[in-house]
Amino acid sequence: MAVSLKGDKLISSVPSTKSKALRINLNSDIYGTFSEIGAGQETARNFFRSGAASGTIAKAMSAYDKDFSDAIYGVEDDNRYVTQPRLHKMLGHEISLMEDRLSREKHPDKLFFSYANTVTTIDFAKQFKGHGWVGIRFQLDPLEGYNEIVLHLRFKETDARLQQETLGVLGVNLIYGAFYLNDNPKDLVKSFYDNLGNDQLEIDMINFSGPRFMYVDNRLMSLQLLKNGMTNAVMFGPDGNNLLPAQVLYKKNILALRGSFRPVTKVNLDMYEKSKQLFLEESKVNKNKTQFIFEITLSNLTSEGKINERDFLDRAELLCSLGHNVMITNFQQYFKLVEYFSEFTKERMALAMGAQNLIQIFDEKYYRNLSGGILEAFGKLFNRDLKVYIYPSHDKKTDEYITTENLKVHPRMKELFKFFRDNGKLVNINDFNKEVLDIFSRTVLKMIIDGKEGWEDMLPEGIAKTIKQKRLFGYSRSRIKK
Repeated sequence: MAVSLKGDKLISSVPSTKSKALRINLNSDIYGTFSEIGAGQETARNFFRSGAASGTIAKAMSAYDKDFSDAIYGVEDDNRYVTQPRLHKMLGHEISLMEDRLSREKHPDKLFFSYANTVTTIDFAKQFKGHGWVGIRFQLDPLEGYNEIVLHLRFKETDARLQQETLGVLGVNLIYGAFYLNDNPKDLVKSFYDNLGNDQLEIDMINFSGPRFMYVDNRLMSLQLLKNGMTNAVMFGPDGNNLLPAQVLYKKNILALRGSFRPVTKVNLDMYEKSKQLFLEESKVNKNKTQFIFEITLSNLTSEGKINERDFLDRAELLCSLGHNVMITNFQQYFKLVEYFSEFTKERMALAMGAQNLIQIFDEKYYRNLSGGILEAFGKLFNRDLKVYIYPSHDKKTDEYITTENLKVHPRMKELFKFFRDNGKLVNINDFNKEVLDIFSRTVLKMIIDGKEGWEDMLPEGIAKTIKQKRLFGYSRSRIKK
């Protein structure tokens, strides 16, 4: 929480939940409905308790009974209630009622909104902490179309009452931010944790839409969630819209390829295609239930202590243009990535990586923070149904191709390495393209920045054209040198 010093007292610069709700209540133009399912009516309660709520709340309701809920909002195809489609139906239905029942002639200056949430709190056995969808559809001008902010949360607290209170505070923050912080979406996202802590909830997906957010890139908003410590992983699809990782990965076979992709090169695509082929040949892998993920770590996006957002969007643009799902994570160590995947699936998983990355995995210095050291990390990594596909590297001095057969690890790690290799956990990619093996992203990037020719041939079809058209990675036609 940001603070300022006045005299000898620390004064919080973040308004309280009550003062936020009161400010909205005292704004005679803001008027709307609250529809909350699964955790009481905690958001509406904050507005009622703050006073002057009659100026804000047109209706507050909770359709807890499933038959009532279905009669109001319709039946979902999957018969589930805590879903994004359900939230959209709630928001749309309530806004339609507002428009039908309140005359614009009588209320020409009113800014209508509909706030909704559909959540499930922690179960009695305390095995599932609960999660939910929260959203608001709102106007910022009576003559404009509606804007929308939708987010997904995962509860961290282990008490249902505390989860309800947390949801209520988040709801107030969302409504307040929608009306008073909409001109700066980054600050709006950051404000979701006003008067809350990271130990109370995780926000792992958010999407903005509407006339006031036409120029908001939702991938950049995902990055803000990671940057602010609100989650450890975000995902977006080829269309640039953010995806919920839990939904995409649920009960799926997963093949993940980690890289810098700065830019994505022919060697990246060859590694992907060959590892994909091996993965789909596995008897335990169902082709129709498989997700292929291009993953970038947050540390890989950091330059000189700061996240380079333009550089991030350039990489995302290219991967999306190839039709891939992209995941950004805060997991520097591979075992943490696998642990994260294991929250959503017990099916066969695989990682694709270069031989040099495998050497790092078997380096003890990366596990000094673990009480069990490298053995603890490997227990978490290979305890799952996991395989690692190794793409060879080329030693130009000896003209050797480095695979698991001749890869050199620290002498103390030799037996451990042989154990996993001989038990089929480490699999060589043998059918690789020797012609692209010596292509490196850093070389291509330097050529682009320096204005040199020839880098186009190192990239997959269409990628060079996209870089040129959209001026990615500092490309400038005027700087081309022969």
